[in-house]
Amino acid sequence: MVNCPQCDAVMDVDEEELDEGDALVCEECGANLSVSGVSPLELSADSSDEEDEDDEDFDDDYDEEDDEDEDEEDEEDEDDE
Repeated sequence: MVNCPQCDAVMDVDEEELDEGDALVCEECGANLSVSGVSPLELSADSSDEEDEDDEDFDDDYDEEDDEDEDEEDEEDEDDE
């Protein structure tokens, strides 16, 4: 048995049937995984999943900056009155 590197869920896979580079999907969290080693069996997150997470982080940061800019503009407008 092996655990998902993203959510640590136990994955029921036939270790003897897997080869390095094979792709898997975690049934618990839906992460795309790849076999990075077979003896012992090691899984790693697929690089496209990591890129998606980075994009989401960027979007969150961007939204927060927009909100701060709007707040500053509102304060400047109040000072002008």
